[in-house]
Amino acid sequence: MDSRNCSNKLVEFFIIGFSDFTAIQTTLFLHFLTVYILTICGNLVLVLLIMWSPSLSTPMYFFLCNLSSLDIVYTSVTCPKLIFIFVTNNGNISYAECILQLYFFIAFGSTEYFLLTVMSYDRYIAVCKPLYYSVVMNQHVCIVIAIGSWLGGIVASIPIASVTSTLDYCSSNLINHFFCDVNALIHLACNDTTLLHTVILIQGKSKTFSTCGSHLTVVSLFYIMVFVLYMRPSSSMSLSQAKILTALYVYIIPLLNPVVYSFRNQSVKEALRKKFKSLLKDNGR
Repeated sequence: MDSRNCSNKLVEFFIIGFSDFTAIQTTLFLHFLTVYILTICGNLVLVLLIMWSPSLSTPMYFFLCNLSSLDIVYTSVTCPKLIFIFVTNNGNISYAECILQLYFFIAFGSTEYFLLTVMSYDRYIAVCKPLYYSVVMNQHVCIVIAIGSWLGGIVASIPIASVTSTLDYCSSNLINHFFCDVNALIHLACNDTTLLHTVILIQGKSKTFSTCGSHLTVVSLFYIMVFVLYMRPSSSMSLSQAKILTALYVYIIPLLNPVVYSFRNQSVKEALRKKFKSLLKDNGR
């Protein structure tokens, strides 16, 4: 497309997805479908278990319930569309849908940053100041912090989505990614993207240094991947490489969260065992 005809009024984009991996299309489809189903089921079980089990009525599990709920909607922003592309080979996405997908992806991703930070602070208070824990992390404070995390994510996504929506796209409408990622859209822009790069860098730095030392397994993996993807020089990684790395942190981490944070926890396993026995008893009547 000629640069003189640049316009930010594009009707639609076309998501390439993983069509460049032609030899393993079926394998990739089955992989993403399986991961998505396991992520939804694992996190949903955890949410219901925490809601139904009085023994899990603590701040830590309250925040875990929020995190699992978030992971369900977070993966649902991109995975159903990706599965649809695998099935139909139709990667068309309207301009408005693309910007909305970008907005919610950033919003829920930012909310995850905030919740991981809150969970780290919760564990810090529990371990280092146990005598003050019930006072500092009371029910009212937990609810306010959780609402603040969700609202913070919603607000934090506005600058990037807004600036992205004002860009002119002229070189192509082909998105070399499996969803409307900001880096992929930047590659299609024909005008100056300095402001957008600055916004991404500022938000990225503030999030990177906002967490404490607890939950290091998932937290470290999450931040390292985000740092590599969004705070690196744009020429240091191809879009195809970034696409694979993005898939890891978008889909694998929400799948790992229930395992790392909860299903290895003795309290959760005990609550799950009691609930399972209760269901068997009810069905036996």
